[in-house]
This record gives sequence, structure tokens and C-alpha cells, in this order.
Amino acid sequence: MGFMTIDGRKVAFTDEKNVLSVIRNAGIDLPTLCYHSELSIFGACRLCTVEDDRGRTFASCSEEPRDGMVIYTNSGKIKKYRKMIVELLLSAHCRDCTTCVKSGECVLQDLAHRMNITSVRFQNTREPRPLDDSSPALVRDPNKCILCGDCVRACSELQGLGVLGFAHRGTDAMVMPAFDKPLSATDCVSCGQCRVFCPTGAISIKTQMDEVWDAIADPNTRVVAQVAPAVRVAVGDAFGLTRGHSVMGKLVAVLHRMGFDEVYDTAFAADLTIMEESKEFLDRVEKGENLPLFTSCCPAWVKYLSDQYPEFKDNLSTCRSPQGMFSAVMKEYYRDPEKNQGKKTFVVSIMPCTAKKMEILRPNNFTKGEQDTDVVITTTELIRMIRNSGIEFSTLVTEACDMPFGFGSGAGVIFGVTGGVTEAMLRRFADRHDKATMDSVAEAGARGEDGIKEFTVTYKGTPLHVCVVSGLANAHTVMENIRSGKKQYHIVEVMACRRGCIMGGGQPPRAGSRTKTARMEGLYQADNVTSIRKADENPLIVSLYDGLLKGKVHELLHVDEY
Repeated sequence: MGFMTIDGRKVAFTDEKNVLSVIRNAGIDLPTLCYHSELSIFGACRLCTVEDDRGRTFASCSEEPRDGMVIYTNSGKIKKYRKMIVELLLSAHCRDCTTCVKSGECVLQDLAHRMNITSVRFQNTREPRPLDDSSPALVRDPNKCILCGDCVRACSELQGLGVLGFAHRGTDAMVMPAFDKPLSATDCVSCGQCRVFCPTGAISIKTQMDEVWDAIADPNTRVVAQVAPAVRVAVGDAFGLTRGHSVMGKLVAVLHRMGFDEVYDTAFAADLTIMEESKEFLDRVEKGENLPLFTSCCPAWVKYLSDQYPEFKDNLSTCRSPQGMFSAVMKEYYRDPEKNQGKKTFVVSIMPCTAKKMEILRPNNFTKGEQDTDVVITTTELIRMIRNSGIEFSTLVTEACDMPFGFGSGAGVIFGVTGGVTEAMLRRFADRHDKATMDSVAEAGARGEDGIKEFTVTYKGTPLHVCVVSGLANAHTVMENIRSGKKQYHIVEVMACRRGCIMGGGQPPRAGSRTKTARMEGLYQADNVTSIRKADENPLIVSLYDGLLKGKVHELLHVDEY
């Protein structure tokens, strides 16, 4: 343990990796634009600059703490320095703040208010650049980029893709894909992690909120919503409710109030996924073919594997994602003239994931020539729509999902966190459903925040080697080990985003470590209070197989190729 003096107060520190962490632990919110604990230290924005007792200034994010240091975080010199940095950033920044999609959530905007910058003294001499809206999921606006490098490092370090990088030098420097290609012409998988880390509106979600409002306003359209598990633990804190607490009941209520005709839980379709994927897995193990089985719930991962490791495409599960299964089943249900009553069915998928916008456009997500999911909106878009409606979300009385697909098991709920798909499958293999059995499955090794988890379970005397991965950079490590023969697994679960869907590219940004943990715990708590915790014990799933799915299982629940 060491001690340093910060603004005249003695502060202890232990294993903090930089002075910035010590300062923040001391209760001082030092501003930053380019610092994130999960990314490498870049030191570009210089907003975290502090002064020592000798008058030396340095970026606190890149300075190791030393015993006896004397630090001043808000001296007159430092205040002027920080204000000038923000002014210079604003001078080269698009000033359409009132209509910017990030307005009210922009870190640069917050800093301008915090430092009492009411006008910009300097002229913007940069040439306007065109928007890149070629991606089905993201919009890149170079005019709002502040060169913090957050997106570059997120794409390279967390996802291992390196789609974005710096080009040119000096005042001509810009962030762009190689050769200034549009995102759609790169290896981008639409995971949205660049958008999560971007502090401004330079990278944003490609929104489809107006399409949803138009469908709701059409009296000849039946608007059906499905809500993914991770959404319910990321909405509440936007309306002053407990961070990470499941608000599924309130979501059903608000969606009904907003005009949605029917609201369902995607956990129901996750149960379908488990039924099909576990059957497919056991069949492959018995035949010894196409192992390991790779899960197919995450569209960013599916695209990544198809692009980077095409020789393993046959190892992907043929199961559609829960989103794809639900929409196909819902559209099939309303093809019956007696049920549709002459109305068009419009399926809106509410997801934590930007890549889901890409998934619904794939040919294998069409049935009988019709697109199964009409629109995907993310959690962030849903929050904006709720605010737009004026409904007081926090005061709503909870409601249950509609029938005939009204509830999913706890196994379906935990799909939203890394390891959830694997744990749900292990529950399916378990002969019992008592608490001791469920606890044993939970402790098998699928849970936790580690990016790569490996463990072995035994099923009917056969050892099954399992790998659970989150983050595509980690997936690259695992795939290289498989390709080289260093590792052998029976099943590999991959989610493109670290910690799984709870930290998807469509979730509200600026989530700290406590929020990340709260979201994970929120899903496990929602699972704990669910009376049905195994997919095969969901009576709605059993009745679906006995009815609508007869003779249509492959057509509605599987894909023929990737």
C-alpha cells in the first residue's frame, strides 16, 4: 500500500494501474474521452491531465501511481488547459447538436456544459464528409468524430477485426475503414461495439423507429413485439428504477399502451432453440460428425465465422436464432385466415444487439418468400420510443405476455448472458429439475465473466468438452486452437460481445462495471424466480410441437445453409 496527496488530501492506493484510477477512487470524477478500463491506454484526449507539486503536467491515465506523489486535479492551469482542449474539439466538430441522435447522451456535450463553454471561439475549417449508412445496423458520421480512437481500439482489441483505423496525419487525420471503404464493404460484423465506446454521435445505431410507429398507426396491421431477455435488465435504470432489475412486466405494459397488439418474450423461442440444438448436438455426438458444434444464436459470430473460418461453416448449428424461430412461428400462426382476420402481421423484434438488424435480411431468415422479422429495434431505440410516447414507465402496473406463446422457461431467460445457452442445454440433458440439480448445472463452469471458459461434463458416461466464449478476439484465439488441433471440444458457445447480450451493441452505453454486474445478476435472479427452469418442461413448447410445428420443424426452425 502507498499514499499520495490529491488536492491536499492524503489518499491510499494499492494495486491501481494508473493515477487516474486512484483519483476516481478518491471520489473525484476526472473527465476523460479516450480512457476505458477494458481497452489499452491511449492517452489521446489529455483531459485527465493533472499537475504535480513541481508544476509538471501529465496524463493521469498513463502514469503509474507512486508513493509520496502530490497531485492537483483542478489547479488554475489545469482548468484552463482542459477547457481549451474541449473548445478545440468543438471547433472541428459538427454543431447540429439539437438534432444529433446522441444529444443528451454525448460525452463531449456533457463536458462542454461542465466546463461552462457557451460559445466556440474557433472556426471549423474541416471539409464536410458524407455519412456512411451502407451498413444495415450502423451509421458512421465522420463530421462528429473527435479522434479519441475508442472505436479503433474496441474493434481491434475486443473484437480482433480492425475494421476501423487512423488515416492521414496531423490536422488531416481521420478514423475510417481501410481505403475509406463503406462499412458494408469491410469485414464489419455489425456487433456495434464501436458505437458502444464512441463518446459522440460519430457512430450510431441505424434506427427504424419511424417504421414501427407507422405500422402501429395502420389499422390493417397487427403489430407483434418480441422482447429479448437482455432488454429487460437494461431499460429500468433509464427511468430511475433499480439498475439491472428485470422490468419485463412493465415492458409488456408500456408496449401495449404504445399500441402494440401483442407482446411476447423471446425466452419462449429460446426454449425452442434449446430443444432443437440439444437434439442436433446429441445426434452429431452419436455420429461423430461436424464437431465441435458451434452455437448460432449470435449473428455477428455467425458472420465472423463465415468470413474468417469458412471451412467450419458446417460446424455451425442449423438452428435459427431465437429471434428467427419466433418470427417464423408467429408468421406461420397468422397465415391461417381464421386467425389473421384479414390483417397483415408485422413482427417487431426488440433486441440488445445491432447485428440482429443484419440477421433479418439474410435469405435464410425468410420463409415462403416472406421476411420473418419485419423490423429490429434495439434497447436504446425502445427507450427513446417510450420517452417519445410520454408514458410514465416507472409508475406502470406490470402485465403478462400474450398467448398463445406467453412465457418461456428460466433457461430461455439466461440466454442473455455469456454461458446461458450452454447452461440451458445442460439443464435439458439433466434428468431432474430440483434445486440441487439446477445448482449443480449452474456450477459446472458456464457462468462468470471470463472471456474463455473451458470445462468438461459427463452425459450418460460420455465426457463432453465444452468451451464458452464471449468477445470475437477471444473467439479468434479459440478458433486458432481448434484449427491447429491444440484443442478439441464437443460444443463451443460464442457471443460476439463481452459478457454476452447484456452488453450488446444496442444496449444503453456508458455502462460501468457495477451496471454490467447488475445486468448479469438481474437475469440470473429472473431465472431463479421462474417456476419452469427447463425448456423441455415448458407446456407451451410441448403443445407447439404437437400442433403448428407438425411437419414444419425444419422449415420454421432451421436453416439449410449459411
